[in-house]
Amino acid sequence: MQQPVFYYDLGSPESYLAAERVMATLPIVPEWTPIHAAGLGPRPPHTPGDLAARRAAVERRAATQHVQPLRWPETWPDDTRVAMIAATYSKQIGRAVAFSLAAFRQAFAGGRRLDEDTVLIAGAACEMHPRAVSQALGRNTVAGALDAATAAAAPAGVREVPAIVLGDRVWQGEDAVEQAAAALAGASA
Repeated sequence: MQQPVFYYDLGSPESYLAAERVMATLPIVPEWTPIHAAGLGPRPPHTPGDLAARRAAVERRAATQHVQPLRWPETWPDDTRVAMIAATYSKQIGRAVAFSLAAFRQAFAGGRRLDEDTVLIAGAACEMHPRAVSQALGRNTVAGALDAATAAAAPAGVREVPAIVLGDRVWQGEDAVEQAAAALAGASA
């Protein structure tokens, strides 16, 4: 069976919750593909009420999934481009899962901004040398790979993160993991 692709952005708390369960829930290990969700197209502006409702919904979902209680970064939502370039580099060197989980946990379990310092801490947690990560952040080829992955996600049908794509099927949003798992389990039966 073809390998599904798990698209995510480190600034998305819904992606964090999906990342914590995608490996154990899907019957096939997905390819983790970081994308910059801001590049998927214009989004309606957020009001403080929208953000508060989103936070509450994510916190309820986190409680039902038995993950650590969420601690929100002070500046959330924030631009995640630097973090997503680091995630792209981690994928290039075979550490996408380890780095992404470490960065997600720094952001949503530790309440840290996804700035360069946090990226370096997450990288160190999965044995990525800080100098190598810092250099990768300045490489146009790594930023270009992130932009290419983001650009390829939209024609694949990705409109939001998290998303799981398998062929021409797309599951996205907070229930993407469970929906994909059910469909994949049915396809392999």
